[in-house]
Amino acid sequence: MPHSSKKFGLMSRKVLMGTTLGAALFFMIIGVIFWGGFNTAMEVTNTLDFCISCHEMEENVFREYQKTIHYTNRSGVRATCSDCHVPRPWIHKVVRKIQASNEVLHKILGTIDTPEKFNEHRLELAKNVWRAMKSTDSRECRNCHNFDSMKPEDQKKRSRNQHATAMENGNTCIDCHKGIAHNKIHDKLTDEELDAMSEPVTENKRPIAPQWQAFIDNGKKLVTDTTEAATEAPVADVTTETEPTAVEAEKEVTTEPAKTAPAASSTGSGIDWSGIEPAEVILFFPGQASMEWVLKGSDHGGKRAFMTGDRCFTCHEGEEKAIGEKIASGEKVEPTPIPGKRGSIAVNVQAAHDADNLYMRFEWKDVSHAPVSFVTGGKMDPENPIKLAIMLSTDSEDDPKVEFTDRSGCWQTCHHDVNYMPDQPDKSALAGSPLDTSNGFTKYLKESRTDIEIEGKDGKKRGGWDKLKDAAEIQAALENGSFMDLLRYKSGTGESEDGYILAERVMTGGQGVKFTGKLNAGVWTVEMTRKLTSDKLGDISMSTDQMYNIGFAIHDDYSNSRFHHVSLGLKLGFDDDEAEINAIGK
Repeated sequence: MPHSSKKFGLMSRKVLMGTTLGAALFFMIIGVIFWGGFNTAMEVTNTLDFCISCHEMEENVFREYQKTIHYTNRSGVRATCSDCHVPRPWIHKVVRKIQASNEVLHKILGTIDTPEKFNEHRLELAKNVWRAMKSTDSRECRNCHNFDSMKPEDQKKRSRNQHATAMENGNTCIDCHKGIAHNKIHDKLTDEELDAMSEPVTENKRPIAPQWQAFIDNGKKLVTDTTEAATEAPVADVTTETEPTAVEAEKEVTTEPAKTAPAASSTGSGIDWSGIEPAEVILFFPGQASMEWVLKGSDHGGKRAFMTGDRCFTCHEGEEKAIGEKIASGEKVEPTPIPGKRGSIAVNVQAAHDADNLYMRFEWKDVSHAPVSFVTGGKMDPENPIKLAIMLSTDSEDDPKVEFTDRSGCWQTCHHDVNYMPDQPDKSALAGSPLDTSNGFTKYLKESRTDIEIEGKDGKKRGGWDKLKDAAEIQAALENGSFMDLLRYKSGTGESEDGYILAERVMTGGQGVKFTGKLNAGVWTVEMTRKLTSDKLGDISMSTDQMYNIGFAIHDDYSNSRFHHVSLGLKLGFDDDEAEINAIGK
């Protein structure tokens, strides 16, 4: 009895604010049980099974998410709903769970209980998520994707460049990575909304991560050397005993260029090309990706980088083949894919110069004919198996003659309202134009128009073919050098053309240029000789101490209009290793 009294005396001892030790122990045990139950319930609501237990989620976002890399990937690491949408810090997690009560209310009300209702509210729902992620500097993304853990040397050029810019400027993951786990919806935003959502936040600026700084300090650029593709690409023997099928030829031509001849020219220029290293340039199929498309953020995710000065080449070098395949197959910006059309052409380009001329040599593999279904006979230009075009413009940052050509090259001439493009005008509209519209409408520059419609708001046609400046203004632009010099070779006739693009495409013959070409053993070889200087309007006079914007286009397989392959905008220099196309003095 005395022992028992002693025991209860201990439990009755007052420990804090009059509370006995026994009562404190009792409530501690109850608290642990309650906390364990509460936390268990919290974790249950974070599971994938719980998130998709309602048909609204299972029938809509879950099925979309299953098709993405966050659900299944080569490493087997899966990011579930809660990883992206529920914070890890406890306080933020509880706040998010309280906010979820609003979602329960809408579940009861049936706000999104059918796919039709869900899609009606999809943009609003997405905006809510984007705003939340922007406000937390994409906290949930950074649980897995941390700048400090990234290896810049394993990333593509575009990713390296943009991630470095994000650290310096204060951008966050969601600025660029909308729509990565669910159906695309950000293309419904206006450009003003996209720009506002992507604005850098000063507080989000961070020092360049150590391994990124080491990568730079080791002499490697965030944007890799321009010779990378040319030096890594294998060179194959082009001699074959049998003609390849269209599919086989496409595989060959998109993986390796034709072999450069190691002898003096046999097609007209007289240059010994054997000592000039060729640059491999990938020309890809562009589909309906117009300049307006490039400048509209909901169409082109790289608009922000482009507008801040990045070249198309900076972001997309090394991606040309993949881009071409996507477009040629009809997966992107091509509503009328041509079966069998190759997505890209690997071209060996050599350049040389002397005191008077620029010489260029192009070599690429031919393919078997892929008929065009919407043209009688299957050949858009039956007289010309191939056409090769070169566009040039000056490269002065202080006084750009043609807007954006320093970044996009000849892309600036392609618009949303020319032949075979989405807003192509009908013949009745073209009838009143002072321009030559006998074959529809082709290329033009913004410098010849009073306005260009970029976004196409309220049903407006994108482009500006009908917003022509008066003749005096256009003439002044031509005299000022605000044009693109155009050189073109037609294989069927052997014709060399010299022209320019401003209000329209103007071809004036071949006064300053001469092309020769041939098809031999399945390989096209075209050589060009072009005067460096000219006193004719529409010709760019070149100096060997300057750099120029240059772009190439090949209409192969009897194609015409926009159904060509084009290069990214490149730089032409003279004895200048910094240029993508370097003309070597002879």
